[in-house]
Amino acid sequence: MEDLSRYNPEGSTLRKAQLRMLSILIEVDKIFHKNNIPYFLHGGTLLGAARHGGFIPWDDDLDIAVLQKDIPKIRKILSTELPDNLSYQDIRTDYNYYMVISKVRDKNSLFEEQHTERLIEKGLYIDLIPIEPVVNQRIKDVIDFVYIRSLRGIHNYSNRFIEKFLGYLCFPFIRLAVALCRGWAKCFPSHKWGNAYGWMTPRHFDEDMIFPLSTMKFEGYEFASPARPDIFLTTNYGNYMQIPPEDKRVTHMATITFLDEK
Repeated sequence: MEDLSRYNPEGSTLRKAQLRMLSILIEVDKIFHKNNIPYFLHGGTLLGAARHGGFIPWDDDLDIAVLQKDIPKIRKILSTELPDNLSYQDIRTDYNYYMVISKVRDKNSLFEEQHTERLIEKGLYIDLIPIEPVVNQRIKDVIDFVYIRSLRGIHNYSNRFIEKFLGYLCFPFIRLAVALCRGWAKCFPSHKWGNAYGWMTPRHFDEDMIFPLSTMKFEGYEFASPARPDIFLTTNYGNYMQIPPEDKRVTHMATITFLDEK
């Protein structure tokens, strides 16, 4: 059997980064439990928990899902209750941040990837990915495509005037489309869920795959997970227990620096 520990041996930069992200999750988990905020391991983090009992060996990020409707509450609570070494970041707290997902960042590190220099906080992070009921996946795909490009134009992530112009032009209409979809989902409840509008990923899942939440071991700790993680992962990844070939083992290709190390 292949020794995958060669990707993140103890003491390596990647392994130290993974443990730093784990420490962020532990703090967020405590705060969410205290304030009755539901969340669960998501994406590659959930896959890693199921297949490796922790991080995918070559992975350099950590994802959890939260409810889109809880984002205002999460922003308020994390902005005040996180310890001094951590900070909450989203489109409201940092104008140069343009994504609909939010992050909790470590202030004692640098995670330098594309466009990091624009941001106020630049440390290692965990992603908080909002999820919500989805009325129609095809409609959502169109909304996501326009939404993310509008945000990129508005927040100056393009040097082309036409993209900036179209960003400001389209954004009010795409926000209206999202509001209409969310209103429809409230009037006619959908049991299909996906990542929130504006986050371009194809993942979708039935409500009963998620709720009621369960728990899984991740790096020796118990964290919240979907009710049926096997079906959830199979729906999104197929045979998720199969180790991908080497050329598919992708990281962010970021430069990681620990500011609190001598």
